[in-house]
Amino acid sequence: MYSEKHRSSIEDPQQFWAQAAEGIHWDKRWSRVLDDSEKPFYSWFPGGRLNTCFNAVDRHVDGGRGEQTAIIHDSPLTNSQRRISYAELLEAVALFAGALADHGVEKGDRVIIYMPMIPEAIVAVLACARLGAVHSVVFGGFAANELATRIDDALPKLVVSASCGIEPARIVEYKPLLDQAIELAGHKPRHCIILQRPQVAAKLLPERDIDWNDAVASAQRHDCVIVDATDPLYLLYTSGTTGQPKGIVRDNGGHAVALHWSMKNIYNVDPGEVYWAASDIGWVVGHSYIIYGPLLHGNTTVLFEGKPVGTPDAGAFWRVAAEHKVACMFTAPTAFRAIKQRDPGGELIAQHDLSALRTLFLAGERCDPDTLHWAENKLGIPVIDHWWQTETGWSIAANCLGIEMLPVKAGSVGPAAPGWDVRALDSQGRDVKPGDVGAIACKLPLPPGSLTGLWQAPEHFRTAYLNAFPGYYETGDAGFIDEDGYIHVMSRTDDVINVAGHRLSTGSIEEVLAAHRDVAECAVVGVVDELKGQLPLGFLVLKAGVDRNHDDIVAECVKMVRDQVGPVAVFKRAVVVTRLPKTRSGKILRSTMRKIADGEDYRFPATIEDPAALEEVGTAMKSIGYANPSASE
Repeated sequence: MYSEKHRSSIEDPQQFWAQAAEGIHWDKRWSRVLDDSEKPFYSWFPGGRLNTCFNAVDRHVDGGRGEQTAIIHDSPLTNSQRRISYAELLEAVALFAGALADHGVEKGDRVIIYMPMIPEAIVAVLACARLGAVHSVVFGGFAANELATRIDDALPKLVVSASCGIEPARIVEYKPLLDQAIELAGHKPRHCIILQRPQVAAKLLPERDIDWNDAVASAQRHDCVIVDATDPLYLLYTSGTTGQPKGIVRDNGGHAVALHWSMKNIYNVDPGEVYWAASDIGWVVGHSYIIYGPLLHGNTTVLFEGKPVGTPDAGAFWRVAAEHKVACMFTAPTAFRAIKQRDPGGELIAQHDLSALRTLFLAGERCDPDTLHWAENKLGIPVIDHWWQTETGWSIAANCLGIEMLPVKAGSVGPAAPGWDVRALDSQGRDVKPGDVGAIACKLPLPPGSLTGLWQAPEHFRTAYLNAFPGYYETGDAGFIDEDGYIHVMSRTDDVINVAGHRLSTGSIEEVLAAHRDVAECAVVGVVDELKGQLPLGFLVLKAGVDRNHDDIVAECVKMVRDQVGPVAVFKRAVVVTRLPKTRSGKILRSTMRKIADGEDYRFPATIEDPAALEEVGTAMKSIGYANPSASE
């Protein structure tokens, strides 16, 4: 059944996506499904007109389901919970859209949203969509200079923010960061609407800043503005952006069709069920599967203001899933590795009734087989690793449970999802043999829901994604496709290392290290070697309670890699660290770690979660003889 669906989506994409588009309300049907007149730029459903907010909120209320819960806000950081029905969400969104309109926001204007994980952030996003304005969510608490870069690229008419965000050990005041960003930026937004949270009262500037409650109190409900299917819905800047910004552009029509289709066909949830993506609205997962996907499909979405460990312990996820009867959960493997490290025996899982939880999906960082098996064994449900990117907006590869449950292969993200023609290519753009590592690329046109370009930068779009392999989208990931068509994403393309002429994926070595009984999490980077070209260097985070000699653990890991990958890997060195440096979305900063090892200048990425972790890694490298330059500003 899956194979038939996938084949039809590739052989006749127009018919396939026309059928999927029937799940969306159109104010005017499209003139054609796919416009390929300006290759390699494509557009979906030209001529069609709709409003994404109407599809995500109004139509559920109009259909008699206004009393159903739309959003569950669960915040262990403030010890509070809040349920918002679709009818209540509609009222809040329509009023805030009116407030935005009162302050000059119109169709096509950009609005930056710089907020924590609170329901008002979703209200602001949907209010922009209601007006046909283009929202750009920036991760709450992002550094002022990075926010300024996004302000100067998006040129927003208005910024929506809050007085603060809350972390387990501190309160992060947003307003001083926002003020500094606007001071640094060449473009000056006309207004900022600020939600005052009880924890901190922000100082508002006369003429520019408006209190959220005051803005809403004087507003009238605003109707949906109908837009073209090809009009932009949002911009999302990729994490770690430096130099020229990369603002991913998502359209209205194709985006609504793809996300609505994915909720049943990939995640196998029905309208009314509770779906939880444990991510942040600042990332693409939050856009697609905290906000738009669940609401377009009529699900209840969970908005979690907390952490997988520490709010209050490694059982936080199980408490949320049990209390709210979550049917399908989606999070990053790094969250599970953190939980596994703190609670390796899974005792906290047994304290909660997870009978409603049918499936767990993982994405955002390669999931090692050991973590996947741990989750399977402790939860007793299917655990599905799947793969997608900020640029694609939804799954490139997945075990599509709503179509057919296929066998799970640990270490693989499953076969290509319908709509995606995925290849592993050599440097000349030729298909490599099954099992051989190549650059993973997707044949054009990309399906609906994927990026339509970069904001105001068509040539940058070409050079970043389209030029390396003409006729394909270059994912930047490396891996292989096996005989069964399952895709194995092993590493980023620049993490394929060349050891004495042999191309090796750092992911294949990490897979072995993660299977060691004492290792909770690991990373491998390729470092310069005068004789071999590059050599792999491993970093090991141990499970809680492990007190064995570190040298013995490293020696065992070296032997495991030699036995399972082979002497060709020349894996001889690893160090134990307490944590790995990561972005806030959970990606390990391998590129930065490699620069430290090679003695190159580096800068702290704007998205780093814990700068001290990077400093610890640098100290560990220095202890075994690798270079350790200072970070540049």
